[in-house]
Amino acid sequence: MTTRKLWLGAIALASLLVGCTPAPAPTPPDTREADAQAIRATEAKWVQAFAGKDADKLAAFYTEDASLLLPDAPVISGRSGIAAAFKPLLADKNFTMTFASTRVQVARSSDLAYSEGAFTMTVTAPKSKKVLTEKGKYVTVFQKQSDGSWLAVSDILNEDAPPAPAK
Repeated sequence: MTTRKLWLGAIALASLLVGCTPAPAPTPPDTREADAQAIRATEAKWVQAFAGKDADKLAAFYTEDASLLLPDAPVISGRSGIAAAFKPLLADKNFTMTFASTRVQVARSSDLAYSEGAFTMTVTAPKSKKVLTEKGKYVTVFQKQSDGSWLAVSDILNEDAPPAPAK
């Protein structure tokens, strides 16, 4: 009889413990496709900002602690440093920059993403004063902000070949 009571007590205790186990957290919705579309829309606005030639508007696409990695230059850090780096380019009357992503990947957590794609930039060479067109590729790492927007935290680009005279 005592063994029977012990078994009943053990079963009752096990039932109580199973009932107290918290339910697993629900799986958050998968927003990766919507996030990728938001990043593409951000990039389209970014191209428009390049056309407007406003360094502060361009720098606003970066987080405060972002890094910009340009060819043949040291790492440019912070939003103010990025704005300062853009100013000489934007002062060039021939400067244009267009780019479009060919791939956007968003982390399952939907807090980080990257885009990669191609760019075309036209500039005036400082020494020769020739107008040059440069084509290349880029990778931008984005971080989702608390308001749901996406800002670049790291941006790197490099040319496919030396710049060629503009047509």
